[in-house]
Amino acid sequence: MKMNQRIQLFGAVIVVLSLALLTGCDAKKDETKPAPGAEKTAAMPEKQELKLGERPQAVKDQMTARGEQDKAAPTLKIVSPASNAAITGSTVNVKLALSGDLKGYHPMKDPATGMGNHIHVILDNQPYEAHYNLEQGFELRNVAEGKHTLRVFASRPWHESYKNNGSFQMTMFTVKGGGDATKPTTTATGQKMADAKKPAAASPAASVAPAKEGKDMAASTGGAVDATKPLLTYSRPKGEYKDKAADSIMIDFWLMNAKLKGDGGDYQLRYSVDGGAPQILDKWEPIWLKGWVASKHRIKLELVDKSGSIVDNGGYNSTEREISVVK
Repeated sequence: MKMNQRIQLFGAVIVVLSLALLTGCDAKKDETKPAPGAEKTAAMPEKQELKLGERPQAVKDQMTARGEQDKAAPTLKIVSPASNAAITGSTVNVKLALSGDLKGYHPMKDPATGMGNHIHVILDNQPYEAHYNLEQGFELRNVAEGKHTLRVFASRPWHESYKNNGSFQMTMFTVKGGGDATKPTTTATGQKMADAKKPAAASPAASVAPAKEGKDMAASTGGAVDATKPLLTYSRPKGEYKDKAADSIMIDFWLMNAKLKGDGGDYQLRYSVDGGAPQILDKWEPIWLKGWVASKHRIKLELVDKSGSIVDNGGYNSTEREISVVK
C-alpha cells in the first residue's frame, strides 16, 4: 500500500472514532435529560382541595375519657384588670375566677402531654394565649400605652371553646407609660431574657423558680370595641400543625351579641383559606377541614349581615391569621 493511501486510511479511522465518541457522549446526556414536561411537573405545587370532615377520632376519644366535662357550663369572671381601669407600667396582671356547673372542668396542664383544660386570653386583636393556672394568674407583658380590650373564654384541651352564657368575658382598660411592643423582653414561656447591652449573670435561684404564665404582647391594630354590638372573636386555627394534627384542622370562634341564621338569627360566619372562594357557616359550632397541603396558609373569618356586608366593630369582625402545616 502506498504511503498516501495509508495516510488517508488512518485519517478515516480517526474520524470514525471521533464520531463514535461524540455519539456516546450525546447518548449519556440524553439518558440524564428529563422527559419533556417532567421539569414542569416536578415544580408544580400540590393542589389543595379542602373538604369538611368529622370530628377526629382522637378528639372523640378524649371526650369519652373526660366524662361529663363537655356538658359543663363554666362561668368566668375577670377580677383584674377592672373595667375601665388605668394601669401604670407595661405589665398587666390578669386574674380570673371560675364558677358555674363545672362537672369536673378545671384548667390545668398535663406535664406529660402538655395539654389540658385552659382559658383563651386575648389582648385586643392578637392571637390568644393559653392560661392553665388560674391560681397563679397571667401576665400580659410589655403592653403598649393606650386603650386595650381583653377577652377571655373557657376552652377544652383541643382548643374547642365552651359556648355557654358566662363562659366569655370582656373588659376594657387603659395603660399609661406602657412598654415598647417592638422589643420583646421575655420568651413565650415567660422566661426573662438578658438585656443585649448588659448580660445578666445566671442565678441558681432563678433556674429553679417557676416561671409565671405570661406573654409579651405585640402592637395592636384593632380599634375601640362597642360591647353592645355584634362581636366575632377568632379562636382557631392557630400556629403549627404537624403529622396527625395536620390531617384535620378545626375552625372555631366565639360570638357575642349575634346569632347565626341556623340558630335563629340574622348573621353568617364567612371563612376563606388562602384567598380562595369564601364559604358560609350558618350554625355556631366548630368545623374540621381535611385536605391540607404542607405550606403556610392564611385563614380569614368574617361576621356578615343579611346583605353579606362585614359587621364593623373596631375591625375585629374580619380577622385573618397565618398557620403552618408540616407533613
